[in-house]
Amino acid sequence: QVQLVESGGGLVQAGGSLRLSCVASGRIFKINAMGWYRQAPGSQRELVAKIRSGEYTNYADSVKGRFTISRDNAKNTVYLQMNSLKPEDTAVYYCNVEERGSDYGLYNFWGQGTQVTVSS
Repeated sequence: QVQLVESGGGLVQAGGSLRLSCVASGRIFKINAMGWYRQAPGSQRELVAKIRSGEYTNYADSVKGRFTISRDNAKNTVYLQMNSLKPEDTAVYYCNVEERGSDYGLYNFWGQGTQVTVSS
């Protein structure tokens, strides 16, 4: 089982920056991908950014050029640097880890979520 602990959310004015962190711990066999999703009130959870083995990344169109995802494999940690924040970025942000288990199955794990609020 993999546990995820997120940090770094908070309240920021439009145009400001925040950095989210997520640390994975527990029985980890191999992490395939780490990513961030977000869910605003009344909306579905959506992908913000994901980083795979080999440092391949993909981003939601709405955050391209403003957000940067990175990972520290030695620390099993993924980061999301969010710049030029907009009020529409307000949401609960969830860390996600896709793990390849010892049985070669794929497993998804989620963090508890961290609130990001951007004021206008």
